[in-house]
Amino acid sequence: MTTAQLLADDPIWLIIVKVIAIFAFLVVMTLFMIWAERRVVGRMQHRPGPNRVGPFGLLQSLADGLKLAFKEDIRPVLADKWVFFLAPVISTVPAFTAFAVMPLGGEVSVFGEHTALQLADLPVGVLVVLACSSLGVYGIVLSGWSSGSPYPLLGALRSAAQVISYEIAMGLSIVAVVLYAHSLSTADIVDAQQQGWFVWLLFPSFAVYMISMVGETNRAPFDLPEAESELVGGFHTEYSSLKFALFFLSEYVNMVTVSALATTMFLGGWRAPWPLSAIGHGALNTGWWGLLWFVLKMFVFLFVYIWLRGTLPRFRYDQFMRLGWKVLVPVSLVWTVLIVGIRAFKNAPSISPQQLLIAGGVVLALILAVTFLLPARPQPTEDDRVELTGGGYPVPPIDLKVPETPPRRRSVRPGTGERRQPAGVAAGEDSSGHNASTKEASDGTV
Repeated sequence: MTTAQLLADDPIWLIIVKVIAIFAFLVVMTLFMIWAERRVVGRMQHRPGPNRVGPFGLLQSLADGLKLAFKEDIRPVLADKWVFFLAPVISTVPAFTAFAVMPLGGEVSVFGEHTALQLADLPVGVLVVLACSSLGVYGIVLSGWSSGSPYPLLGALRSAAQVISYEIAMGLSIVAVVLYAHSLSTADIVDAQQQGWFVWLLFPSFAVYMISMVGETNRAPFDLPEAESELVGGFHTEYSSLKFALFFLSEYVNMVTVSALATTMFLGGWRAPWPLSAIGHGALNTGWWGLLWFVLKMFVFLFVYIWLRGTLPRFRYDQFMRLGWKVLVPVSLVWTVLIVGIRAFKNAPSISPQQLLIAGGVVLALILAVTFLLPARPQPTEDDRVELTGGGYPVPPIDLKVPETPPRRRSVRPGTGERRQPAGVAAGEDSSGHNASTKEASDGTV
């Protein structure tokens, strides 16, 4: 019986249990990730991290959540009331929804009912995850627009451009997986990896997806929409209390979701690794064992998130966009065309190996010819070079001419005819600090 048939027979009470279990799992994973990130980054920076609240500081995340719940909820005067309220909700709901199509395990028995550890198996499950991750950005954009402040608006615009750039690369990296699995269903993709994980067969797609998922979730070193060094807090600068907690929750749930999708597409999903999968004729691939392997694989990707944050500095915005449009997207396009060509030659019985080699040599010669025939980038001449005093990105020129401020008009006391000098100006000097008699002499007046 297939996964879709198992899920179609689920009673309503079992569906409700699965929904509650997924919600609780994601909330607990958020609390655990906040604690783990502090502990791991603390070790990288030679400091202990949270170790006071609870054993090993495990309750520190819970204490922070309670603190946020009881903080004062502030709304700016210029903010759009309803959009300001709905923006964090729009960011959080798709993050939880995307996890519904993730296959956490194989067939199990729950209170006597045989089912699969998955809430829904849709024919377009991968597209559902991509759509939900895209919808979550609407909350970020609306929060920046509705705050009535320039810094959140800049963060929202950055986030929109960021998602457009890296969503394309992420979608192209999934094309090769779909071609080999012959399906967009997450359960079918896991079943297609019984003989081998796609991470070895489609490693360029895996590398592009890894970079894209970090940029998609606004995490360091790609956390440009919330860069505190230039945008204060970014799109959530004006948020506090539970609204800020919802943004925090949606970010970490999105991290768990894209890590679960990477596990499903490239690491065999809930299936055990190769040495363990051969034990007992696949006994470790049955029952509740699949949930254990799935969570362990997902932890690997979540650890990479923390590792990157504690290792790499934040990118400049132009570097970030250049990486997406000039590196990831072209590499994904070339790799996808190469995969399609290989599969077309492989499925055509009339093509001999010699013809395949000839065609590959022609394509390689064309690529080399285009590479060497492209005009070289012109080198800057002496007239084009800018001195070190300014003009280079991101430092503005130092020798900018600042317009002079017009002198302040001195007030006159009514009835006395005496001019009142500004505070700190000595007698006989004007407001600019120059001697009045010297100034009159220079003007030719007595």
